[in-house]
Amino acid sequence: MNAAPPPHGLCDACRHQRLVPNTRGSVFSLCERSREDPDFPRYPRLPVLRCPGFEPTEDRDAGKGD
Repeated sequence: MNAAPPPHGLCDACRHQRLVPNTRGSVFSLCERSREDPDFPRYPRLPVLRCPGFEPTEDRDAGKGD
């Protein structure tokens, strides 16, 4: 029986999130901002409720005027 993964908070809607699966079936939320800015944790504690680096994903912006 496969349970749904727990929500990642803001990360689920952030363009900097990359989901990284391991060989045992777990999935980790990697913050791509951590590659350029050491102030951001590579694997933040979840759920993330506040983040100064949050940027919505492109698909969330679709339909909004420029």
